[in-house]
Amino acid sequence: MKKKVFVFLPDGIGLRNFAFTQFKEKGEQKGFDIVYWNNTVFSLQEELNYQEVKIENNKLHPLTSVFTRARKRIELNLFDRKYKETVYNTYNFPQSYQGFNSGFKSILVDLLVFFGSNERGLQWVRDQIKKFERKNSKYEYCKLQLEQHQPDFVFCTNQRSSQAIAPLLAAQDLGIPTATFIFSWDNLPKATTLVETDFYFVWSAHMKNEILHYCPYAKAQNVFVTGTPQFESHFDKSLIKKRTLFFEENNLDANKKYICYSGDDIVTSPLDQYYLEDLAQSVIELNQQGYNLGILYRKCTVDFTSRYDAVLEKYKDVIAVVNPIWRPVGSNWNEIMPTKDDFAMQANVCEHSEFVANIASSMVFDFVAHDKSCLFFDYEQPQLQKGIRDIGQNYKYIHFRSMPSKEAALWCTDKSELTTIIKNILDGNLSSVSEGKKWFETILGKEPTQASAAIWAAIHEIVG
Repeated sequence: MKKKVFVFLPDGIGLRNFAFTQFKEKGEQKGFDIVYWNNTVFSLQEELNYQEVKIENNKLHPLTSVFTRARKRIELNLFDRKYKETVYNTYNFPQSYQGFNSGFKSILVDLLVFFGSNERGLQWVRDQIKKFERKNSKYEYCKLQLEQHQPDFVFCTNQRSSQAIAPLLAAQDLGIPTATFIFSWDNLPKATTLVETDFYFVWSAHMKNEILHYCPYAKAQNVFVTGTPQFESHFDKSLIKKRTLFFEENNLDANKKYICYSGDDIVTSPLDQYYLEDLAQSVIELNQQGYNLGILYRKCTVDFTSRYDAVLEKYKDVIAVVNPIWRPVGSNWNEIMPTKDDFAMQANVCEHSEFVANIASSMVFDFVAHDKSCLFFDYEQPQLQKGIRDIGQNYKYIHFRSMPSKEAALWCTDKSELTTIIKNILDGNLSSVSEGKKWFETILGKEPTQASAAIWAAIHEIVG
């Protein structure tokens, strides 16, 4: 008899990895009955004809958001204290005290953090979150769904959603084994693991060490190294279009060589548009020296600001916009849904660009999969002032310590050097590909094309 697996989507983050890849197909080949337990506004039944059970109840206990915010801050305090660091608390975002409700919640968070920043306090906060969510109407709602459909396994597609807590508790209380996937390379040192499952699926041995480091309640024998489906498309040659076709479809100049600039969100890089402008100025300078260059700008999917507009208009002769093929199906950042077509788009952007430039983005891994370098900007803009975040903070984060060497990326630490650096990359005198591949292997493991199969193999090992 086929084992039934609920692929649980607490929000839209998991769609890209687990609905728009070969993940479902690989599972069916292994003999699993796959049902998407869908907490998103995206309908997999209507859009993809996938079996789904919709979760219509999105209630949280009124105190859950307060306690989950406090949990993250407490964990980061403990990390700083335990590892004699100050960097962990830089992962925190400032709280809002404007308005009665917002201010009251932030004060409660502050009190919990003040009195609870110790091991006993953290354990109490974790226990309270579970108590709150077991009293929440969503818990009973999901328990009834599980009793009706009787899955053999629940696989949660990301670990950071508070919407996942009640459904996973309901499954565990019914004796159904649960697992969660750690969805991003920087998530574990950021204390974003809100759900506690029976098993954990991670990208690499490096990430397994991290989860045992930061989540002591996770047992080594229950952590599976699988890779991530996120990068499989880069190795799928059927997705790569001929250069002439890709350029024609996206109104690009076939006579130009393009440098990709991948935009960042406003939190990571609040002055991002000015780095794009610096790149445009260097491209113009090099074109005056006989090069024929353009910039291919790919925006950040969750950036809804107009901050780039003036730069894009001013330099429209050298900057071409090739937007991600995502679409909003709600009003929140995690309701901006990917499409299957964007896998091909991103792979072709990497394949047909000379290299990528950005601020601290994981696009370094996408491009090195295509044997292309990544240039990180690491200098301040003159527009930097008090209250604006300096991008240099990004490179001090714990996840950047995974670099095998500084040469795993290229660095521009002074605007005056940018044109020369670009020239050396284009002329073949400067590359980060060799060391970048080592970094790629550290983060993604040795078999990046086998992630979907490895996840199903692990699920088979668990449920038989």
